[in-house]
Amino acid sequence: MTEQEQREQLVDLAKSMFDRGYATGGAGNLSVKLDHDRVLTTPTGSSFGRLNADSLAVVNMSGEHLSGEKPSKEVAFHLEIYKNRPSANAIVHLHSTYLTALSCIKGINKSNAIKPFTPYYVMRVGNLPVIDYFNPGDSNIATELGRLAPNYRAYLLANHGPVITGSNLLDAVDNAEELEETAKLYFLLQGQDIAYISDSDIRILEKKGV
Repeated sequence: MTEQEQREQLVDLAKSMFDRGYATGGAGNLSVKLDHDRVLTTPTGSSFGRLNADSLAVVNMSGEHLSGEKPSKEVAFHLEIYKNRPSANAIVHLHSTYLTALSCIKGINKSNAIKPFTPYYVMRVGNLPVIDYFNPGDSNIATELGRLAPNYRAYLLANHGPVITGSNLLDAVDNAEELEETAKLYFLLQGQDIAYISDSDIRILEKKGV
């Protein structure tokens, strides 16, 4: 895929998520690796619904702004994930309704915020570790994500929202949508006797993938 195609795909996927309520206002950010040293990302404060392919920001892996509009301050944690998870080629960070609500629950299981009850949650995401709260832009977010990146595909920032990786941008968006739907089901099932997936089936699903 050419750089221009990557730009157009990012704009199209962002607009699709915005139109369906996964992103609001200027919240959240997206990025995709253009090559081994350049990352295409959404500009600071930009809305998923009003992006322009030609003005997207490009930074290198050191965080230097190369072209386009000023990148989001949160691009720092995208870069830290890329450095520590070679299989990640794209990242979606949302403030989506159900996952953000989940991130605000006191006493949530920090090793895995959602105990598996659907197969596609296991195959697309696996575990969802929770990172302690830090103010947006705090360097500790990048440090913690970098620490977890080698072993996890998605992460939940406490009182903030999810960060999801993928092998490409389309894969990352699909993973994000599956994760948000799982969080929605989590809330719909509160008070019910949930049939969780067994550990043996989880191991099979983890090997199978999507």
